[in-house]
Order: sequence, then structure tokens, then C-alpha cells
Amino acid sequence: MIAKQKILIVDDDENIAELISLYLVKECFDTRMVHSGEEALVAFDGYHPDLILLDLMLPGIDGYQVCREIRARANVPIIMLSAKGEVFDKVLGLELGADDYMMKPFDSKEMVARVKAVLRRYQPVKAPEPVVEKIKRVNYDGLEVNLTNYSVICDGQNVDMPPKELELLYFLAASPNQVFTREQLLDQIWGYEYIGDTRTVDVHIKRLREKIKDHAAWSLGTVWGIGYKFESK
Repeated sequence: MIAKQKILIVDDDENIAELISLYLVKECFDTRMVHSGEEALVAFDGYHPDLILLDLMLPGIDGYQVCREIRARANVPIIMLSAKGEVFDKVLGLELGADDYMMKPFDSKEMVARVKAVLRRYQPVKAPEPVVEKIKRVNYDGLEVNLTNYSVICDGQNVDMPPKELELLYFLAASPNQVFTREQLLDQIWGYEYIGDTRTVDVHIKRLREKIKDHAAWSLGTVWGIGYKFESK
């Protein structure tokens, strides 16, 4: 029997949590519900969820802090839930490491679709087979991005990156000086079925620039009003 994927539901409203659980159980997910930030951190260590649905307005430790602490330990996907619809709240959630952001009230079918879409993006990378295979790697002066073993070396140092950041960097660096729109990058890296907006791309570019600084021979360039490119000088 194939093991069910586990979803941790964190919401202080027990009725909402139970409703979310009901719809996910119908889709053959295993769920666990907790109602505070402290319980969420304990459940994360014991339950080992494949995905977390995280409400922001929690008693005690709020959802932002829960996201920050979990992201420091693991790359488990997180979808934030909130009645707050301001752009600032969405951007802050994404910058802290959330993979998606849903406003309450939300449609149950959309919620399930987003859960499935995010889980698809986090399918584990298959181990290399013991045969000769083409290595997906790009090299520049002071930079190596290897998509085969998901590693980045910048100025001789390993740089830790979540899968989507590395895939975005590789895609841009594999086509130097070519401009890509945010929509094209969403389609290529997150897939046509991704339910989100282009701000996701902006947040990931910002994270990349924080981790790898511009080099004399290359840089991550912004083409205002259009998108981004990897500039090889």
C-alpha cells in the first residue's frame, strides 16, 4: 500500500481546521490538526508532515514565527492561510519561506488544488542511476550551478539553496543574456498548473541576489517592465 501524504493543519479555529481536514481526507491525505504555534512546532517534529497549512493569526507564537522556525530546520512546503489580503502580508510570508498564500475564506476545491500543486513541485529528486548520464551543469568564472546533484558553488564555497531557487538560477544561467518574463519563468520553474502570481519570481530573485553577489563576469539582471536575465559580461 502506498503511504498517504501527511498534511499538518495549523489553525486556532477548530471548525475551519476540521473542514479543511474533511476535504483533504476525501482526497486520500492523512491529516493532523493543531491550534497554536507551540503545538505546531511539536507536531512538526513528531508527525513529519509532507506539507503544512499554516494560519497566520495564532495564539502565542504567530504563523510568521512558526514558518521562520520550521524553515530554519527543513524545506517542507508551507501554504499560509490568512484573512489578511494586503500585499505586504503576502510578500512577508513568501520572504519567510512560504510556498503559497491563500486568503480566507477560500474555496475548498482551490485549496485542494493548491495543496496538490505544491506537493508536485516537492517530489524528491531521483538518485542518479549507475549509468553514464548527461550532467546538467553550467560554469562561469567563480560560479558553478549543477542541476544533476542540486549544488551551487560560488567563489569556491557551497551555497545552500532550496530546489526552486536553484532551478531558477540554473534556467537563467543556461541561457545567458536572454530575457525572460516573469510569466515565462513561472511556467518553466513552477509549471503551468501553478496557482500563484508573478511576485513569487520576484521573491526568489531577491533571495538569489542575497546568496550570490554580482561578479565581474556575470550578474542577475533586471529588465524593467519585462523580467530578468543572467548577464554574462
